[in-house]
Amino acid sequence: MRDFGQQASRVGRRTVLLAVSGLAFGAAGCSTSRPRAAAAGARGTEAPGRRPSAGAGTPTALPGTPTALPRAVAWHPGPGEVDPQVKLRAVRLVEALGSWRTGDGGTAAARRRVSALGLDPGLADSAKPLLAAADEAVLRVVDAQYGGILADAGSVLVVCRQWTRGAGTVTAGGTTVDVRLSRARPRWTVTALHPAAPGPALSSLPAPARRVLDDPRVGLPPAARADVRSGHIHPTVLGALLELSGTYRVNVSVIRSGHPLYVFGTSRRSDHPRGRAFDVWQINGRSVVDPATPRRLVESFMRDAAAAGSYNVGGPVPLSGGPPGQFFSDPTHHDHVHVGFVT
Repeated sequence: MRDFGQQASRVGRRTVLLAVSGLAFGAAGCSTSRPRAAAAGARGTEAPGRRPSAGAGTPTALPGTPTALPRAVAWHPGPGEVDPQVKLRAVRLVEALGSWRTGDGGTAAARRRVSALGLDPGLADSAKPLLAAADEAVLRVVDAQYGGILADAGSVLVVCRQWTRGAGTVTAGGTTVDVRLSRARPRWTVTALHPAAPGPALSSLPAPARRVLDDPRVGLPPAARADVRSGHIHPTVLGALLELSGTYRVNVSVIRSGHPLYVFGTSRRSDHPRGRAFDVWQINGRSVVDPATPRRLVESFMRDAAAAGSYNVGGPVPLSGGPPGQFFSDPTHHDHVHVGFVT
């Protein structure tokens, strides 16, 4: 986002083929610089405005089969992506890390799955939030959004939900992973992983935070929900979400954690890690990146975000009006709307 404050060892043949195809029992920021960074977006399939039935890390009995995991669904980019292959590279890694069958848990097995993708197995050592001690796991990607993309480097924010099964209990959770990539031949390679670290939940939340968590028209993935529970989100952000949800059903991708600390490609601090911004990937059930989504809907949302107090609104639609710099558009924000605030 362009906020002005910032931002193998041996593997069985079946496992290799599944992991490489992205169906391995798993798959389940914005950052722009002033000289715009680049990027695009693609989507998973999250119902607009739907609230998760349980928060991250909360044991949940799945309907009918309390010990069964959801079906694995691989994420695929939709139309309108700036560079879908960059996102696929990041997503397939997160899918492989966060899903396993009985007997394939733990870091050593995760390293083998990463190696099967032709990537550095040491990346698994940075994926602890995805490697719970469990018999089995399924990870589904909700959304893959650019945190920034340049000619030779990129950041893809992989927003995911994860279910683990152990001791007869299915636990629902998930996180957001900032996947860093660099251009290489024959394809981009992953250089680092930065999973979200929302921090502990407050025992008592202010009313606006509780209202956001309870609002069925504000869809929050696990890391963003944990951000709100942590108490680190500024009241202006919470107020804007509530105001916008009066008109729109919004699905948020990132609020605070899981986003680059700096505006990608610069040394300027991003507004996200300071709890002063949020990104929206879906409006009224329509993906921002999808060319079939009416541009007037995205434009209306961007203008209403500015009216809700945002000094820095970025998205796929170049808008005029407002104070200098209030609206911006670039490839990074082709797949989401960034809404930033001065506190």
